[in-house]
Amino acid sequence: MALKSGLKDCITDVHGVQVGHTTLYEKINEKDTICTGVTAILPHPGNLFRQKVIAGCSVINGFGKTTGLVQLNELGLIESPIMLTNTLSIAPVMQGTLTYMLNRTEEIGDTTGTINLIVGECNDSYLNSIRLQAITPSHAIKAIESASNESSEEGAVGAGTGMQCFGYKGGIGTASRLIQVEDVIYTLGGLVVSNYGNRKQATFADWEHTGQETPDGSIMMILATDAPLSDRQLNRIAKRCAAGLGRTGSALDHGSGDIAIAFSTANQVSHDSKNHLMSAAYLRDDHPVMNQLFQAVVEVIESCVIHSLQKAKTTLGRSGHKVEKAPL
Repeated sequence: MALKSGLKDCITDVHGVQVGHTTLYEKINEKDTICTGVTAILPHPGNLFRQKVIAGCSVINGFGKTTGLVQLNELGLIESPIMLTNTLSIAPVMQGTLTYMLNRTEEIGDTTGTINLIVGECNDSYLNSIRLQAITPSHAIKAIESASNESSEEGAVGAGTGMQCFGYKGGIGTASRLIQVEDVIYTLGGLVVSNYGNRKQATFADWEHTGQETPDGSIMMILATDAPLSDRQLNRIAKRCAAGLGRTGSALDHGSGDIAIAFSTANQVSHDSKNHLMSAAYLRDDHPVMNQLFQAVVEVIESCVIHSLQKAKTTLGRSGHKVEKAPL
């Protein structure tokens, strides 16, 4: 039996989570079109460096350039906004995020250590003149500052502006599911940047392959939950994104970077605590609630992908390239 969706069917159904977008679209000349953007996911509205969240990740297929996963995998913590953009804009988005955090956290690099920034990417070069490097640090800052807990825009917005999925227009998609155990209800939400697959692969629609040559793409998958999970458990949650992708028809192609990041808002970790002990309550691995969470991940990722297609629009890009809205 399928799980119920949250009120907004959005990652922001998880209390405290915020999403913001910066969208760029401009036809420069007959050849070049700027068709790209930045998306920011904030696990909570406070200072993420000072109050970190427990997190995990899974590199399902590693054809990608995401930053920050080495430390995330080592320490199991997120201490900055999670940023998404195009492949060649990792550096300016990282710079903008760093500037934003330094301006609000005077101790970074002074009385304490540096900061681990997480920036994920997908290749939007079929529609976007990616060599023009239109994204600047200010676009990252704008995405963070515009973040809210309202229902996120979907489709051709933010980091999803220039993306394509199954040969149709893809982009941002989000969804949520509710998990009940005893008298407690937990929420699991997801947000993806969909940019993979061809029409023959889609399992949820009967589409003929057009022969349109688009480059291998990727998908960035962000999961949020208020369920109290350890970093090890969040790694397990992130791995289940592969099952959600499989439901849509993805074969995790060679040139596709399929990367999942999962975090919990339940047990925040204070940066400046002097106590040498930490205590926190986590769900039992062998409790049936874990299987409900795994099911929620699969359903959320499948729904996120479909929503990204449903909410997108036909888009004209560089060199006369055109990607149609999916007939869903």
